[in-house]
Amino acid sequence: MFTIVSAPKGLIKAWIDGVPLEDKAAAQLRNTAGMPFIHSHIAVMPDVHMGLGATVGSVVPTHKAIIPAAVGVDIGCGMMAVQTTLTASDLPDSLAAARNAIEIAVPHGRTHNGARGDRGAWHDVPTATAALWNAELATDYARILEKHPKLGKGNDVNHLGTLGTGNHFIELCLDEAGAVWIMLHSGSRGVGNRFGSYFIELAQKEMARFFINLPDRDLAYFAEGTVYFNDYVEAVGWAQRYARHNRELMMAAAVRALAAELPPFELGATAVNCHHNYVEREHHFGANVWVTRKGAVRARVGDLGIIPGSMGTRSYIVQGKGNPDSFCSCSHGAGRVMSRTAARKLFTVEDQIRATEGVECRKDAEVIDEIPMAYKDIDAVMAAQGDLVEIVHTLRQVLCVKG
Repeated sequence: MFTIVSAPKGLIKAWIDGVPLEDKAAAQLRNTAGMPFIHSHIAVMPDVHMGLGATVGSVVPTHKAIIPAAVGVDIGCGMMAVQTTLTASDLPDSLAAARNAIEIAVPHGRTHNGARGDRGAWHDVPTATAALWNAELATDYARILEKHPKLGKGNDVNHLGTLGTGNHFIELCLDEAGAVWIMLHSGSRGVGNRFGSYFIELAQKEMARFFINLPDRDLAYFAEGTVYFNDYVEAVGWAQRYARHNRELMMAAAVRALAAELPPFELGATAVNCHHNYVEREHHFGANVWVTRKGAVRARVGDLGIIPGSMGTRSYIVQGKGNPDSFCSCSHGAGRVMSRTAARKLFTVEDQIRATEGVECRKDAEVIDEIPMAYKDIDAVMAAQGDLVEIVHTLRQVLCVKG
């Protein structure tokens, strides 16, 4: 059940029983809840933590307005998972070759990736990727750039089908029955970041132009009927499509790479592809409103979602219960309990090796910020949202490729 978090203005319903809520995150939630166009209340997921302007792990329903910083700069970031016909007994004793195959097949991180990738992007865009770009994305992209030419500064087709950095990953997992899953986490890459940052700044300028004072300048918004509202909706919708295609291309590449290293397999019946940083028009509490999920997954009755833990901990395939108070939502992961900088200062490579024992993954100084101890206890996070989702499968990682 939810807890009411006190706020001088607005209403906050939070699923945080047994998990920490930092003071700075609580302050952000109160600021957001006090905005005049919030519809009913804001919902807070158990993986909640401080973000830019709006809190990660929050669901923000708005009437005739959108806050770009509540969507964030990793627009359309989300998860994809597919079940395979492989079982644990089919896997080799060492998964090093499988990890290497994925790392070659999917550009990732910021370093040169063999002959095909450069700083996490494609040197030579694959034919299928170029075809998808031209068929599904290029026309709308050009229309957006006509109105906002400053957005066209990246090689965005070169990033399509690539992993990125930070907490983005590709994993092999085993479920409770020993079935092998392929799971990945990524979004709209550089173009989503550029779109998000540009429109956040534009909204801030609009607030200044109309002398609108805010409790936090990152809560700057576009109101329906204003000049940039429709432009933002078009751009964010495009970035969400880009993110979904990005995950699909990476999954196909990972499947091909693993097919060369593992026994023959087919993809199983269960596949999930869900956003957790996005905005969409939905109907809640008697009205059609804009619902922004920043670090949250839609969980209507029967919706399948993915709630990952961290390197070395469990992840979950879940099914939504359609809880109306949460605006039919659930958490998007475990949620950080410390910053990346703090994790690098506190933990060592030896800590990382111990925490990821049994997982084929990088174990070096560059990934210490992703150590499991930098995240909340995933079991506590799941327990706090028992009325939002039911667990369909419990996964444990055996291979992890980090961005």
